[in-house]
Amino acid sequence: MNDCLFCKIIKGEIPTKFVYKDEDVAAFKDIHPLAPIHILIISVKHIPSIVEVSESDIELLGKLIVVAKKIAQDMDIAQDGYKLLFRVGKHGGQEVKHIHLHLIGGAQLSEDIHPVD
Repeated sequence: MNDCLFCKIIKGEIPTKFVYKDEDVAAFKDIHPLAPIHILIISVKHIPSIVEVSESDIELLGKLIVVAKKIAQDMDIAQDGYKLLFRVGKHGGQEVKHIHLHLIGGAQLSEDIHPVD
């Protein structure tokens, strides 16, 4: 995907400070955080949405969650808790058509998700 924002970030075409990166997964701070800690965990492989995952992606999806857990521990929010969120499609609020997991924490979170003021 030549025009995918997250693919450009992975390729280094858009400078980003990664919180985590390996051959399968990359993670960086969300530029519009919903909480004091808001990290986007993305697959290096371009998959537009959860709707388009296949059984061959099971290990990758599990790795996204394991990486989220590691980042939460590294950022010292694991003990108090955090949210993991996949937004799927237009009605789910997905803005970038590249699978990504939101790690949101660092404060008491309500049931709703609202932008940080």
